[in-house]
Amino acid sequence: MLDANIKTQLVAYLQKLQRTIEIVASPDSSEAAREMLALLQEIAALSDKVTLREDGNAARKPSFSVGLPGETARISFAGIPMGHEFTSLILALLQVGGHPAKVDASVIEGIRAIPGEFHFETFISLSCHNCPDVVQALNLMAVTNPGISHQMIDGALFQDEVSARQIMGVPTVFLNGEPFGQGRLALEEIVARIDSGATQREAEKISARQPFDVLIVGGGPAGAAAAIYAARKGIRTGVVSERFGGQVLDTLAIENFISVKATDGPKLAAGLEEHVREYDVDIMDLQRAEALLPQAAGSLTEIRLASGATLRSKTVILATGARWREMNVPGEKEYRGHGVAYCPHCDGPLFKGKRVAVIGGGNSGVEAAIDLAGIVGHVTLLEFEATLRADAVLQKKLFSLGNVEVITEALSTQVSGDGEKVDGLLYTDRASGEKRRIDLAGIFVQIGLLPNSEWLKGTLELSPRGEIEIDARCATSLPGVFAAGDVTTVPYKQIVVAMGEGTKAALTAFDHLIRSEPC
Repeated sequence: MLDANIKTQLVAYLQKLQRTIEIVASPDSSEAAREMLALLQEIAALSDKVTLREDGNAARKPSFSVGLPGETARISFAGIPMGHEFTSLILALLQVGGHPAKVDASVIEGIRAIPGEFHFETFISLSCHNCPDVVQALNLMAVTNPGISHQMIDGALFQDEVSARQIMGVPTVFLNGEPFGQGRLALEEIVARIDSGATQREAEKISARQPFDVLIVGGGPAGAAAAIYAARKGIRTGVVSERFGGQVLDTLAIENFISVKATDGPKLAAGLEEHVREYDVDIMDLQRAEALLPQAAGSLTEIRLASGATLRSKTVILATGARWREMNVPGEKEYRGHGVAYCPHCDGPLFKGKRVAVIGGGNSGVEAAIDLAGIVGHVTLLEFEATLRADAVLQKKLFSLGNVEVITEALSTQVSGDGEKVDGLLYTDRASGEKRRIDLAGIFVQIGLLPNSEWLKGTLELSPRGEIEIDARCATSLPGVFAAGDVTTVPYKQIVVAMGEGTKAALTAFDHLIRSEPC
């Protein structure tokens, strides 16, 4: 299963093992089990510190565990962790084998101190680019704390269980058999949810920080660029973000980032963070800004966080980005995660062979329909306008597919469901006024973006669309407060545009500082 290059890399990785690890396989008679065993045999053959037994009796088959000989394993994989999850497997092998994780020591100590018994299960799809972060976080927690165990479950191989548990989005996490969370979850976020004191301790640490020269709110492309340019000026720089990387983390294919022919969102986000950390930047992740408290001229501006912490800074750059726009029709919120989805790459495999709809005829919607057509039984794409807005090359590809139907001039009016999951979509034909229904198992919403600016209403000037009003130098209506990226009125919501705006905002903030009286 593994080509020569991957094997060569694996040999180098496995040399980092500090102790012998044992893989225990629980196969069945399926083809998937044969593929799983072939993979495990290849891995075991690459290091004398990896042993393999094929006599496991796990409840889910095919599956395998990774642990130490003579001990009950706390990490297991139900399925074949290839695709995006291959890295999760390699990290599990290394960490069980004693190789230290690249995580702050205080986080490790916090995990080790959590009392209680926690058994996590994460349902994933191998095409999901958010799932590995959750799997790797929970695996690390299981390695660190004897009271924690975790199993990754490939939903495509356990369809009966997916249906029984009404799982219609990945990653979906269960804790001790009960729903725990869905979607991207960072390590610190998971720890905070099971360790009630973690949030308060972190808030106290954040509030104790000295004032910044520039504080950037948001960790996407605009925020990262602003942080780098500010730090290079030698001024005290901080970044507070709900999740570093922002919406880029939810973007799979990126083919218009100049000088890079093709990459993906998580890879770009990791590169952004790595670059920012090359400088003396204080990154405070998993912190949601709740209020901007402007002060009199010459004094410090405050940012209050949802955790209760407060940060102070001489200047502030707002780069909170945008999020997927919702349809705002009856049934959408009720069935979110139960048939209503926003990430076709992540959740598409859960609808294999079924009928789904894509809402939106722009590039995102058409790309989603094309991708889904290779997985699901049938795709209906609905567009509000009379024509699609996607690039011509994408439309040509879309109309070449035999299992795709396009409906224009369609106004979605309601998501229909049976009380547990989506079973259809109601819409109005805008040309005839006729009300119609489509029977569906899933609805993927791709209709543009909304700025993350609600928390700023009444504080500074916003456009009618909720975007932060800025001038040519990224200045807002408040002295010393600047803004950049998708949350602003700047046209064209693109990664390269956001980076340029973040750079401009940092340079403007620096110029403001050197022209202002010291606080």
